[in-house]
Amino acid sequence: MGQSSGDHSDYSATFSDCNSDRSGEFLTTSSQSRRLRVACAADNCDDLIYQLVSDLDSCSIDEQKQAAMEIRLLAKNQPENRLKIARAGAIKPLISLISSSDAQLQENGVTAILNLSLCDENKEPIASSGAIKPLVRALKTGTSTAKENAACALLRISQIEENKIVIGMAGAIPLLVNLLQYGSIRGKKDASTALYSLCSVKENKIRAIQAGIMKPLVELMADFGSNMVDKAAYVLSLLVSVSEGRTSLVEEDGIPVLVEILEDGSQRQKEIAVATLLQICEDSLAYRNMVAREGAIPPLVALSQSSSSRAKQKAEALIDLLRQPRSGNLAARTSDASV
Repeated sequence: MGQSSGDHSDYSATFSDCNSDRSGEFLTTSSQSRRLRVACAADNCDDLIYQLVSDLDSCSIDEQKQAAMEIRLLAKNQPENRLKIARAGAIKPLISLISSSDAQLQENGVTAILNLSLCDENKEPIASSGAIKPLVRALKTGTSTAKENAACALLRISQIEENKIVIGMAGAIPLLVNLLQYGSIRGKKDASTALYSLCSVKENKIRAIQAGIMKPLVELMADFGSNMVDKAAYVLSLLVSVSEGRTSLVEEDGIPVLVEILEDGSQRQKEIAVATLLQICEDSLAYRNMVAREGAIPPLVALSQSSSSRAKQKAEALIDLLRQPRSGNLAARTSDASV
């Protein structure tokens, strides 16, 4: 996933859980699971895969469902099968299933594509075969599981940089913001992970801000029991790199929440908060005054005395800014010093 700066070196740990079909609601009998394992351990594994891919084009919805479900399971549990299944021609018929009006068939198609996308070699063929628009539609019309797995599949596809703009243009951003705000805990995690990747490009930052992302981000950061503080803060830290993001953060009362994180958050949360506040304050006297009035200096002093060298430097830089509120922005100070 893209990063805006070296400040986000811990992002991979924060976003590591949006990477597989984790659905406990995936129904399969133990005998069916055993049959698939035995078949794939035997010499006829390739024959089974080709038969299942052929069944995806069946005129029977029940046969399509069964084939898609078994492909989904094979790709989930046995990574070596992901490339085999793709090479057997599964990608295009699975993408067709994503547009099905049958909810279970659509869900199995989405999730099979997600599981295939976990193989890096499959990401480009999935995108070039036309998966993006159907996955975006699944974000809008699918079951809760289909929406969550569509978000994860779009994340995987977005790891090819040029796909980020395409995904944004296809309308994914407002739907991911909706999942972030109203989805289950898993849905919120999946949406935030996809948004973090997509919002590494400016066009998608603007789309997310226009879709109202700042309100749910601030709410999630304020809820220390949500297990979403880190994820929401990382996404927000990308958005404040544009002026629209900084304005939206202030309008949604995000500064008091960031200061609260400085006071009561974990060490990593404090580091994200100080980096974000420094970015906000660097070129705005008004925002510096807001941050100072919220009582940021005492927790910043504590952070500067007990944290990593990177956070210590940022805390000291922000303290310096807040203690010189009438000196104008950094650019002006630099200009004055050079005269």
